[in-house]
Amino acid sequence: MQGAGVEHGRALREAAERVHGVGPLIGDIEVAGRTDAAIMRDLVALAGVSRVTFEARWSEVVEDAAVAYDALCPPDLADRVAPGVPELLAALAARPGEFRLALVTGNLEPIARIKLGRAGIGDYFEAGQGGFGSDHASRAELPAIARARAGDWPRERTVVIGDTPRDIACARADDVRVAAVATGPFAVEALADADAVVDDARALLPVLEDFATAS
Repeated sequence: MQGAGVEHGRALREAAERVHGVGPLIGDIEVAGRTDAAIMRDLVALAGVSRVTFEARWSEVVEDAAVAYDALCPPDLADRVAPGVPELLAALAARPGEFRLALVTGNLEPIARIKLGRAGIGDYFEAGQGGFGSDHASRAELPAIARARAGDWPRERTVVIGDTPRDIACARADDVRVAAVATGPFAVEALADADAVVDDARALLPVLEDFATAS
């Protein structure tokens, strides 16, 4: 989603400030394509919180951040969904024998679920499926986690869809294909290492159909 990170980032910072008794948490931390855990680990380190302390109290931050985000998040995020995404999801969901949807995101799962629900696309992603920033701090581990939850879904039938170079890298780490959409912070040229790059999510359907035929 586009512009959905403002309340998300605020919820994470407020939660970490409360749990660790520091703040305000500010710093020049790269966020695109990273997990919430990795971002917050770096941010609290700037405030003097050790890695050991961060890990020991991370579950408290997760719980607090989810409550904070639920309060901060606008009731309707439909206008922040990237162009073409609702149409693509509807087309894929209408063909359950050919495609199966799972969410792979660096967001904490409770935050991701709230975000998708208020954007009107949450029903496309089953509970108990996917890979989230609350599962592992490394984005590279998330595709394998999602495949395991889908009953050891085969690599040759898996395609990661993302909009950052880190999305491409996490797919390569699990040896699965990746399609990139240049509707986020990176232009087509920056996503050239993907197996396919499009400038609108609606253009992904024929790409995914080709991948399915080839697998």
